[in-house]
Amino acid sequence: MTHIRFRPVLPTVQDFVSAEQPDLPVHCLRPAVLTRSAEHFVEAFPGSVLYAVKCNPDPAVLDALWAGGVRHFDCASVQEVRLVRRLLPESAIHFMHPVKSRAAIREAWEWHGVRDFVIDSAAELAKVLQETRGAFGELGLVVRLALPKGGAVYDLSGKFGAEPGEAVRLLRMARAVAHRVGLCFHVGSQCLDPAAWERALTRAGRVLDESGVDIDILDVGGGFPVSYPDVEPPPLAAFMAAIVRGVAALDLPAACELWCEPGRALVAAGQSVVVRVEGRRAGHLFVNDGIYGSLSDAGAPGFRFPCRLIRTGGDPVADETTAFSLFGPTCDSADRMEGPFLLPADAREGDWIEIGQLGAYGTSLRTAFNGFDEALRAEVRDPPLLETPGYAALERAA
Repeated sequence: MTHIRFRPVLPTVQDFVSAEQPDLPVHCLRPAVLTRSAEHFVEAFPGSVLYAVKCNPDPAVLDALWAGGVRHFDCASVQEVRLVRRLLPESAIHFMHPVKSRAAIREAWEWHGVRDFVIDSAAELAKVLQETRGAFGELGLVVRLALPKGGAVYDLSGKFGAEPGEAVRLLRMARAVAHRVGLCFHVGSQCLDPAAWERALTRAGRVLDESGVDIDILDVGGGFPVSYPDVEPPPLAAFMAAIVRGVAALDLPAACELWCEPGRALVAAGQSVVVRVEGRRAGHLFVNDGIYGSLSDAGAPGFRFPCRLIRTGGDPVADETTAFSLFGPTCDSADRMEGPFLLPADAREGDWIEIGQLGAYGTSLRTAFNGFDEALRAEVRDPPLLETPGYAALERAA
């Protein structure tokens, strides 16, 4: 279990580091960025936005997204259901994990008012019906459709989803026993191709035509990308336009609800992590967080993140930059992040590095491996290291 200690709100990350001289990694939360990102996405999407809680379950993050207009939450465990229901009692919670324990289904249904459940097999359908006692008048069943392997950074095609023929069968079965029925899919995380949603919607349309089922919900999933130093995705409007075109080509009932499940797109820019340099060896910096902490995506997946050096005490910083790699604090030699992290050439022990775009999974993937499970959290008001479209537009409007 990780331990994160809270600190007061300060204007900037530099202010926090100068005042605290932190020995531990610091999660720097930017609630205003989160709220504005949520407002931007909710305004752009022509349906209900379900935040994928697994991406960052920090209560302050959930509060900031609620302030930005998010009212629906995609939960993948009963622990997430409990958290959202406790913090945001008026929220709509949807249990979007296709394979759930019986106890989780029962608690979500009986204690937390969850009425929508995703399924991708007849066995899961039977399980949900048994644990909800076949409550036809309230139950919502959403069939997850499998997609072929695509070009997303994180491919999600291998674990969940019913193949088209099975999806047809499940839709017909669900229609006979549920109050409302839906179809969903997921193109994969950090998907840079808007056309991926159109292709998925075409596949969904064929399944719906064959099933003959009039659905109440069509869920286009998550996967909406964000910027990194070597990645500039198309604008959000391009993804929305692709979805609108794909949906328009389907013969959906007029009352069918459109859902999506963004995670990274809502929260990536809203948090950075500050690490301290504990040593240097040529072009490698040893820092106090790593792949078993906040920087999992900088390890094997090879994400590059924006970064900057912070030095206190008034000493100058070199103008020349060097491409560094980072070693995390554990004894595992795999705890390495190639980057490159472009930093001043004179980076040294005792400096700090702020690494941005870590609102997505930076908190939720932390572990206690080797005892490096402590961190600080501060709320700051300075802008993110990479400009985000929603934040920038709203700042200009203000």
